[in-house]
Amino acid sequence: MNTILTLSAFLFPLITFPYVSRILLPAGTGRVSFATSVVSYFALFAQLGIPTYGIRACAKVRDDRTELTRVVHELFVINLVMSVFAYMLLLLALVCVPRLRMEKTLILVISVTVIFNAIGMEWLYRALEQYTFITVRSLIFKVIALVFLFLLVHEPEDVAVYGGITCFAASASSVTNFLHAHNYIDMKPVGGYCFRRHFKPVLVFFAMSCATVIYTNLDTVMLGFMKTDEDVGYYHAAVKVKTILVSVVTSLGTVLLPRLSYYVEQGKQQEFERLAKKAMNFVVLLAMPMMLYFILFAGEGIRFLSGSAFENAVLPMQIIMPTLLFIGMTNVMGIQVLVPAGKEKMVLVSEIAGAVTDLAANALLIPKLASAGAATGTLLAEFVVWTVQFAAIKYVVKKPYEQVRWLCLFPALTAAAASCFWVKFLAAGYFVKLVLSAVLFFGVYFMVLLAVKEPFVTERRRS
Repeated sequence: MNTILTLSAFLFPLITFPYVSRILLPAGTGRVSFATSVVSYFALFAQLGIPTYGIRACAKVRDDRTELTRVVHELFVINLVMSVFAYMLLLLALVCVPRLRMEKTLILVISVTVIFNAIGMEWLYRALEQYTFITVRSLIFKVIALVFLFLLVHEPEDVAVYGGITCFAASASSVTNFLHAHNYIDMKPVGGYCFRRHFKPVLVFFAMSCATVIYTNLDTVMLGFMKTDEDVGYYHAAVKVKTILVSVVTSLGTVLLPRLSYYVEQGKQQEFERLAKKAMNFVVLLAMPMMLYFILFAGEGIRFLSGSAFENAVLPMQIIMPTLLFIGMTNVMGIQVLVPAGKEKMVLVSEIAGAVTDLAANALLIPKLASAGAATGTLLAEFVVWTVQFAAIKYVVKKPYEQVRWLCLFPALTAAAASCFWVKFLAAGYFVKLVLSAVLFFGVYFMVLLAVKEPFVTERRRS
């Protein structure tokens, strides 16, 4: 189910983004990206780290309906109260900040996600590993949103309409989640509530989320303040591709977090280590070829997805691609190993270091390099996060890293690149080039891994 969900996250943007980018052009997509990034900070304040903490907290009591109900009620109330405060702060910002007033309508439309995130309780469904429900619901609303997109967005002026459609799927899913929750918890009060027990861990996860959102959205916000909407649009095109690929690389982590938390609670250390090793192998074997392929074919990818108007997005995309590997590895070390083990403070330190790096790099590079500078800042931030995490907890993640057969990867990557590089010089359309090169690249890559008997690939083959 999670594979289907991940593929849908990959395929739907491939359908919508080429259409939207050609209608709204760099300036329009830049406005939506800027507004979304601004709202993300207020959504972050409203959620207080609950999306990650809630998965772990609920997974630990998943076998006790009464205690699960109590935990969900407590987290829901905290989330709802903070959402009200977040809206008040957002309205104040719209009044006081001239740059935000310029996009008032668009920001208000997108801000609807703040309150719907609170009632959606997505963390409950992930904690209970209800991936069939999550996937089916997600696919239904993505299809509906896709229909609305083609029916309603036809002019560059339809920016607010597009912003509303991007919020529709998430908002509708949240309502469905709320109505469906009675199947897993009691909707009536169960008593014995203790909100205080969540404050300390929630604040730690909130700090983690703050640091992460700062260095993942700060580049877009700083571009919006320091440069033009067109620059934000170029950067958004590059980040859009990266975001899709990151969702594929980290897809296993979405499934493993509740299961790993459950193993920790049950004291099943061997099962915990076995899954962590597999997760690291999965990330490295998938991230390395995707990173190299989209560096080589960044030009073809951007021109196919966004059109010739986004030519300036090619370099930022090439710069930002190595973050696939860093994000994938820190996802394993942080979210899949340390968080289930209750050591999220180590993750927090690394993310603060990444946020500081991103802020400094953006301040120095964006004025001179615009979108390419923002991409460089993000790359440096992700590298610092990985470096700090690995240096601080190498004794914990040593075994997962040792499971990766690094020497098998380089001949496979070299052969894959050599097999398809000639496609760039074909007199063919961008779509044909991408399909042919991808088939050659990834086909040769996995064939070489099979030939050298890379353990993870051959194990998957036997299974």
